[in-house]
Amino acid sequence: MGQVACLNTLMTAKQFYEWQTSGGTNDVMRLIDCLERADIPWCAIDGVAVNYWADEPMVTQDVDFVVASESIEKSITLLQAGGFTATRFEWSVNFKGRSKVSLQLSTEDFYREFVSRAVPADVHGILLRVASLRDTFAGKIKAWNAEGRRQSKRIKDLGDISRLVESHPELWNELPLLLQTQIERPA
Repeated sequence: MGQVACLNTLMTAKQFYEWQTSGGTNDVMRLIDCLERADIPWCAIDGVAVNYWADEPMVTQDVDFVVASESIEKSITLLQAGGFTATRFEWSVNFKGRSKVSLQLSTEDFYREFVSRAVPADVHGILLRVASLRDTFAGKIKAWNAEGRRQSKRIKDLGDISRLVESHPELWNELPLLLQTQIERPA
């Protein structure tokens, strides 16, 4: 998606994302800058990664990411020094900047190896690193299957899984049987 028609003008994907997130591009760029300057291995996961791998991107106000295990505390310190406020939870550290974008550093072991398989990507006109296709797919299935997950989140996960399967039909065979009953088999 290179351009979006809006109010008789053309917006780039980056401008559209900026508009939808009330300045989120700057927060995302600061995140990337903090991690890249410190040479911290990292990658975006969840919705941002799905947007890279799916044919039809969707705007998200959450940027979920993971860093190498040994770099978690250093990343937190750098992001706080970069102007983000941090709130710690059992499985994540959430950061808030100046926009509507919420940055979430996952500390779950499940995602730890994703960093080593990350690929460079352009998502909404922003250059970053994302989890591999298979890792993105596995992460969405894990999220969809999480016990106690809110229905609205599970429905979004199902939509993301469906978008991935539509864009990469070979993933159909990797779906758990329960998901195969809920997602149309690609032609």
